[in-house]
Amino acid sequence: MTDSDALPTPLQRLDVEIGSVLAIVAHPDDLEYGAAAAVAAWTAAGHSVAYLLVTRGEAGIDGMPPDEAARVREDEQRASAAVVGVERVEFLDHADGIIEYGLPLRRDLAAAIRRRRPDTLLLFNHREGWGMPGSFNSPDHRNVGWAALEAAGDAGNRWVFRDLVVRQGLMPHKVKAALVAGSPQATHGLDVTATVDKAIESLRAHSAYLEGLGDHPMSDPELVRVFLEQAGLRLGVGAAVGFEVFRF
Repeated sequence: MTDSDALPTPLQRLDVEIGSVLAIVAHPDDLEYGAAAAVAAWTAAGHSVAYLLVTRGEAGIDGMPPDEAARVREDEQRASAAVVGVERVEFLDHADGIIEYGLPLRRDLAAAIRRRRPDTLLLFNHREGWGMPGSFNSPDHRNVGWAALEAAGDAGNRWVFRDLVVRQGLMPHKVKAALVAGSPQATHGLDVTATVDKAIESLRAHSAYLEGLGDHPMSDPELVRVFLEQAGLRLGVGAAVGFEVFRF
């Protein structure tokens, strides 16, 4: 058997008690390339999910000025979130394309975790690539992903970012787990066979962004179906979202 004939590594069934969820990602559209199928499954099951976008995606549409793009993409993200049952969507206003990893970002994310007090974080790939030779993940994704994992620890330690308690009254909060979608190191999967169409519909809500991509393959919302079915093969179901799992 050649390497090309080898079967993909199987995924284990996700064994995390989800509870309430806070999704933290860099840009509008990050969640919609697959993870939204999990969100739709969770909200349908009665779980509370909120979105936190670190930017407004103002640098994401080449033919649209940033101020206009920020307004358009914020509206599209809210509409997209509503498709999968999410009403609470917050934006932090870090600069799209040049998000800086560091203590200010960790502090903002720790504050958001303490405000929302979720059981589970839903994050996006923080690894250098996507698991394919020569693939490269954007600095924004990597910086937000790593900072969010570290902020999960910061949020539970009253002696880190002490001003959050003193000045804002944000008491420590311990997150139970972080689930990283899109990771090439995914080990677990969630069956989302019933919510694939919802995920595709949620991506279609980003119409201006998709139009701005032109003929790029990522402009076709049906690509989400392909991603989810590929993960489904690894889990032994029709469609799945794969996760790298961190427990705290």
